[in-house]
Amino acid sequence: MHDTASTPPDPAHAPRPAGGRHRGWRGDWLARQIDTLYPGSFALVMATGIISNAFYVEGMRGISDALFDINVAAYAWLIAATAARLVRAPRALWADLVSPQLTFAFFTLVAATDVLGFGILLRGHGGLALSLWTAALGLWLVLIYLCFGVLIFLNTAHGANVVNGGWLIAIVGTESLVVLGTQVAPVAGAAGPLIFVLIHMLWGVGLALYGIFIVLFAHRVFFIDVAPDDITPLLWVVMGAAAITTNAGATLILTDSGLPYLNAMRPFIDGVTLIAWAWATWWIPLLVLFGLWKHGACRVPVRYTPMLWSLVFPLGMFALASLRLSLAAGVPLLRTLSEAMVWIALAAWIATASGLAWSVWRSFSGRAEEAATS
Repeated sequence: MHDTASTPPDPAHAPRPAGGRHRGWRGDWLARQIDTLYPGSFALVMATGIISNAFYVEGMRGISDALFDINVAAYAWLIAATAARLVRAPRALWADLVSPQLTFAFFTLVAATDVLGFGILLRGHGGLALSLWTAALGLWLVLIYLCFGVLIFLNTAHGANVVNGGWLIAIVGTESLVVLGTQVAPVAGAAGPLIFVLIHMLWGVGLALYGIFIVLFAHRVFFIDVAPDDITPLLWVVMGAAAITTNAGATLILTDSGLPYLNAMRPFIDGVTLIAWAWATWWIPLLVLFGLWKHGACRVPVRYTPMLWSLVFPLGMFALASLRLSLAAGVPLLRTLSEAMVWIALAAWIATASGLAWSVWRSFSGRAEEAATS
């Protein structure tokens, strides 16, 4: 939901449409939250789910199950809110979809569905996980060409910025299909070999897209002036995209496809996966430095924004990717790093969830005060 500093005049005093019914200020407040829903809000599900999955794999079921329950509720709410927005404000939804600045944010729905599906699979529901993976794949096929069409035909010289556009979320959505796909392929029956071939292809597509975007990103950050407004939590996706590429590659290494051709690719995947993890690790201190510069040197106050979930997710993904790589490479030290990182991710999740709760309460109570004085 958006954290708005002001609200429009109370619709309770506006003429009622013919046949309409007064909903009250609470209904108006909820309607506004739905109508202005940030298209990247599913990053909340991504962040919560990846930390839950990491704790599950680490053997801490209590924390994992609590986060999983929250995640199911959050996913259901966001799906319902998005459907309601499609009905109530289709033009606003379409405007976001064809905006070069926002279009790639819709890939959070793809990644969120896969992350949730992985959590469901861990709990023994392979059929449901396969259904979610299939739905995510279908959505990815639509978005990957629609979003790049928007970028090609609707973008202008100043219309979208690789730094604050969150373009790398497309890579996260692509690689999330690989991570879940390796797990659902064995339960897909005769379609299993086809899925294994497809996810190896998708891993390569994600890798190629990362190579393209990271060049643009590095040129923008290193060679063009950067203002405090350019430093947003979405910058962390540059690390998160490399981390999920690592996780996907390690998962491919650890899973036997049963296909000799794909198994022959493992040496290549081994090397690229290690390089991807090293690249993700390299970015962490620099991203921390960006935050210190913005909020310390430039004294920009820290405020809640839905984009903060795009910071939490890479932390959780880095923890899980390090664990997967430790299993694939046989390096116990990486598991120790993973165990430390997952607690850092949980702390970031708690801080961000507290910010969300406070933002929603402040918006709600402010609307209540307006209603009481009008």
